[in-house]
Amino acid sequence: MSAFGEWTTAEGLPAFSYRAGPRPWDPVLDPPSTRHRVHVGNRRLTLAVGSDGLVGVWDEHVDSRWIAENTGIGRMGALSTEDAMPLIGPTFYRLSVSDEDTGARRTVLCPEGAVPWVLIRVDVVNDSGDALRGAWSEEWVVRHRLVDLEFGPARDTDAPSTPVVALEECGGERVGTTGGPLVVSAPLDLPPGGRATLWFRFGFLDGTADPATYDHSLDAVRRRLPSASVAHAPEAATEIPWHAALLTGGACADGVLGGHTLNQGSAYSFRHGFNGAARDPLQHALPLVHLEPDLALSVLRNTCAWGSPDGDLPYALDGRKQPWTAHFRPSDQNLWALWLAAEYAAATGDLAAFAEPVPYHPCHGAEPVALAENLRRQFRFFADEVGVGENGHVRILNADWNDLAVTESGVDGELMVARGESVLNSAMAAWVLPVYATLADQLGDETTAAEARARAADLRDRVAGEWNGRWFRRAHAPGGGVVGEEDLWLEVQPWAILCGAATPEQARALLTTIDETCRAGSPLGARHRWPVPPGAQGQVWFSVNATLVWAAAKHDPDLAWDEWRRMTLHAHTTAYPSIWSGTLSGPDCYLAPESERPGSTWALPEAGLAMQAYPVANLHSHSQPLLAYLKLRGVGL
Repeated sequence: MSAFGEWTTAEGLPAFSYRAGPRPWDPVLDPPSTRHRVHVGNRRLTLAVGSDGLVGVWDEHVDSRWIAENTGIGRMGALSTEDAMPLIGPTFYRLSVSDEDTGARRTVLCPEGAVPWVLIRVDVVNDSGDALRGAWSEEWVVRHRLVDLEFGPARDTDAPSTPVVALEECGGERVGTTGGPLVVSAPLDLPPGGRATLWFRFGFLDGTADPATYDHSLDAVRRRLPSASVAHAPEAATEIPWHAALLTGGACADGVLGGHTLNQGSAYSFRHGFNGAARDPLQHALPLVHLEPDLALSVLRNTCAWGSPDGDLPYALDGRKQPWTAHFRPSDQNLWALWLAAEYAAATGDLAAFAEPVPYHPCHGAEPVALAENLRRQFRFFADEVGVGENGHVRILNADWNDLAVTESGVDGELMVARGESVLNSAMAAWVLPVYATLADQLGDETTAAEARARAADLRDRVAGEWNGRWFRRAHAPGGGVVGEEDLWLEVQPWAILCGAATPEQARALLTTIDETCRAGSPLGARHRWPVPPGAQGQVWFSVNATLVWAAAKHDPDLAWDEWRRMTLHAHTTAYPSIWSGTLSGPDCYLAPESERPGSTWALPEAGLAMQAYPVANLHSHSQPLLAYLKLRGVGL
């Protein structure tokens, strides 16, 4: 059982009742804290709900900014929601307070869609034998704070523009400001036993609001969230709809590039101020193809618009939505765009979407092209510019999926960047390129389709040649150096199975080896390296283990389901009940049992970078359990 509270239901939806009060934890980069957060949202705003009843409001429409932090108090006389412990639902939070005379239940809801404000419902009951006369006030503080490439000590940077944020009683007083406190009050006059419902809004207000939005939004949430029922994985019934809600609640309508961004979030965004890597929103959108396909397409279009006319995608966007390429030059990102496009087309049959124009990032001054042409250019960039090395494998540049693959390879970095090769890239490409080829054929581009299939076949054969009798090698250095001969790098293994490079016998033997090594004694799933290098922390990555579940599903379904269950919030709570991260949301990676902080997440304080600084609201912790679940159920390509 969690040390922080318990799962329940509210409004017919899964919810969590926080009951722990202040509990200290260490963000590593910042001073110790007792505030725990979870993020809920709609397709525009994100609420960072605090365990102390206060909330932050995040908006990524034009840049990465907080418009309010640690604020939002309801008050009537001495009765206040300050320090009240929240009940957290999939798109709302609720605070209940009372004294001997009065009870109040205050619910803050993110309405469905790209709505740039929150709706506040306050239900007040007079429990006394006398009339209750007074006023309920809503108190919020506006502060536009930009978060842009903050490594090391946190900065406190005013946002470059400060649109008016407003607070209103629906149908009554409205006040607004570009920065500072806002207070609006609504009078109450209740007879003994009387009840009243008050309505407020906070955010970027447009026109008027109908309180019926509250019920309509909750009805829509109940309709759109998926259900799940698995006898041998009962936690799926709660966690699948929860993950879907928190994943889609991380979306934001993009006012610069169009469509919606689906930022990885967590420390990367909310503490360090960048949206990256480009592969991540594409990966997060994969399960949405089968749940909310319009949002998946919107994310595909948005991420393609990060790029340049030669087909390259930058590593990330900074907090001002400008391409950020200072540190990483990944070699795999185009593959994720091609996969998402193929997955969308196969699931929906919507080929017309690929004729619609998509812009390039404004910094390039280029004309938009059809989505199909944008993807074709990405294929050409991957084939011609990333290219292959002396062994015929896809080049690694200075990173593939693993940002630190070159650093951790033990090979001279400059040599690897110039001439190193990634077996992981080859294995993934051997699976992705044929499904992209099917889409290219459907769009009338037989030439690209034929080339994609030929390249995939060649890469599949080369990956097959990397089997060393125990596992598949990870990478090649110039001049014959091999990475992954004596140690198992997990990220390449599932793709070697999925692309068909592994024979059925090899696949089963490999899964047995992974079970006996990477998974042994690890309650949250397989470690991504075995043995763990001396001086390193064993790590468990959602992105890697989702593909492991998928790859194992055909050859060892029991292992696949067991690995999926280790990815769950339930598994983390069972193993580490006193660690908040993993209770309702998590990071991209957990530290393995033999690490210094097992069940927590990574920190590189010497680099001024730490997932532990904001170890929740990473969308991998929601998208990857969803994707793996869909693969287990046979959904998708």
